[in-house]
Amino acid sequence: MLGAPSVPGMTDSPVPPMDSEVPEDKGRLARRTVLAAGGVAVTAVGVAGALSVNASAQERGGPRPPKGTPPASGEACYTLTSELTEGPYYIDADKIRRDVTEDQEGIPLTLDLKVIDADTCRPLRNAAVDIWHCNATGVYSGYEAGGGGGPAPTGAPPSGTPTGTPTGGPPPGGGGGHQEPTDDDRFLRGTWHTDRHGHVTFKTVFPGWYQGRCVHIHVKVHVDGEWTDAGYEGGHTCHTGQLFFDEKSVLATAVLEPYVSNTATRTTLTEDGIYPQNGHEGGLLYLKYDRRHIGRGVHGHLTLGVAPDETNDGEGGGGGPAPSASASASASPSATAS
Repeated sequence: MLGAPSVPGMTDSPVPPMDSEVPEDKGRLARRTVLAAGGVAVTAVGVAGALSVNASAQERGGPRPPKGTPPASGEACYTLTSELTEGPYYIDADKIRRDVTEDQEGIPLTLDLKVIDADTCRPLRNAAVDIWHCNATGVYSGYEAGGGGGPAPTGAPPSGTPTGTPTGGPPPGGGGGHQEPTDDDRFLRGTWHTDRHGHVTFKTVFPGWYQGRCVHIHVKVHVDGEWTDAGYEGGHTCHTGQLFFDEKSVLATAVLEPYVSNTATRTTLTEDGIYPQNGHEGGLLYLKYDRRHIGRGVHGHLTLGVAPDETNDGEGGGGGPAPSASASASASPSATAS
């Protein structure tokens, strides 16, 4: 298993700190409780001498908030991050933790996200951020008995051209929407709070892939709830999206174990039916790693511009080609297959 040393001074607390500036609950939806799990060991990614693999043009090409004071009323401060489908494998009872790795093998990934109000550019503090993704061989925790997004079960007919529909079969008892978990595993899932600057950091592994989807991480942002001794309660989901990886990084990981053991047909970023093909606005991560030794670890970061007063729970779908030429023009070179 690929690992890395612990981060000095960084610990996971079972209950995130309360913040007096969290807005009052605006008409709570169904009560949302996330069980807290303490004592989680945090590991760091060793990226000494890391190189930026995404070209500097990509850094310049992403949406940036203007410097200085927020713009006049009615003028957008930051491009809204694309709302995408939740997918069938979300579990609304994840652990409060930053290190979601558990015993999963793979290239260490440090994921840094910043959540801001797209209208004002102000950071959203004490928001609850969920991430979940498959492991190196394409399996989601909680859904291993039904395939969990992984390769099609033995005996299934071979598939030809990749499509936007994952194979491996959703567990029995559901259609194309949310599926009920089939087991109690919860690896590569977790929830943590943003700090006063809107930042949140997760420790995980570089995801693998399953037939029909490119490599991705799911993300949700919840606001207007309360952090309690039990975890995070109430509020509403203001953003549901996915985070994506450029083709160069995926190809670099695919030759290493355990990724090389993944025999599922891989869908590229440009072939994916969910990624909106609009660069960082659509969730394409900025990535840094040593191109000669990607196995030592990867650092990914992105700013999520959200509308905190809106509800975007991902049930309405989303994704697919960008709706206009102006949107697709913002895609960076790293968003194309190599």
